[in-house]
Amino acid sequence: MRIHIQNPSADHPFAITPAQWEAAVARGPALGPLEVSFAHDDAGFTAAIGEAEVVLTWTCEVSERLADGRLKARALRLRVVACTSAGLDRLAPFDWLPPDVLLLNNRGAHADKAGEFALMALLMLATHIPRFASNQREGLWAPRSGSVLAGRTLCVVGLGTLGGAAARQAAAFGMRVLGIRANPAPHPHCAEVHGTEALDAVLPRAEFLLLACPLTPQTQGLITRRRLELLPRGAMVVNMARGAIWDQDAACNLLESGHLDGCVTDVAVPEPLPRDHRLWRTPGMLVVPHVSSDDPNTYNDRTLDILLRNLAELRAGRPAPNRVDPAKGY
Repeated sequence: MRIHIQNPSADHPFAITPAQWEAAVARGPALGPLEVSFAHDDAGFTAAIGEAEVVLTWTCEVSERLADGRLKARALRLRVVACTSAGLDRLAPFDWLPPDVLLLNNRGAHADKAGEFALMALLMLATHIPRFASNQREGLWAPRSGSVLAGRTLCVVGLGTLGGAAARQAAAFGMRVLGIRANPAPHPHCAEVHGTEALDAVLPRAEFLLLACPLTPQTQGLITRRRLELLPRGAMVVNMARGAIWDQDAACNLLESGHLDGCVTDVAVPEPLPRDHRLWRTPGMLVVPHVSSDDPNTYNDRTLDILLRNLAELRAGRPAPNRVDPAKGY
């Protein structure tokens, strides 16, 4: 099996190295002979793509090199495109993907880090840290007392890897977790799980709202101003999904009016966020530059483990666990 790894650049902080690959193969499932190539430039990509059966790369590289309408002509042997990201909304629509080529995401690589970030964000909100950060910039001494998380209600929208990890951490701290997802199957860390159609009925019960769903045509703009206003006064919001999931201007307005008490967002529209954007300046809004779920000490190892596990399943004639359904977008 010929596998090509296309890194964005030689000095990219998450560039996958031959040593990381060799270690993953040594601890991974038996797959027989594997030929692997590495590149970070046009020449390396051109030399490898004609023979590659599997390509592992970043969404920016897919957009530039594979989604340009020439995939079948350039990659006659290609059977799998694996991405280092869990959310692949940047690659939609997926009309560039031939029907005989599988698209894999990196779902599962983020769980531990995402869960810890979610817990940190909830604790910061419960202790009013975003408000204190805003006050510090103004030199304002304004004491406020916070409450523990135990016994408080959290609504998690999206119960995949990120949302599931957030629910697990919140439940461990004694929170009552209400889950929202397209398929309202029970979740081990949620007291209740409801379908997306029940969102309006659940929001008034939530002191905290955490967004962790994928960005799809169905979820874009899901959290409107009207829905933010359904939250009880003083509610707090964490966005770990995508900036286009919520109305970020409405969130700023509701922070300024006092309806929302605090927000932590790891995502924004656009990214990077311009220096003069109001998200930076809104009191009670803490902006994180889209780094909530990536651990440089473990990310590449987990990425390679996920890829090899998927290839082992495919070789055994079973479905790939990380296969993306182009119709759903995840």
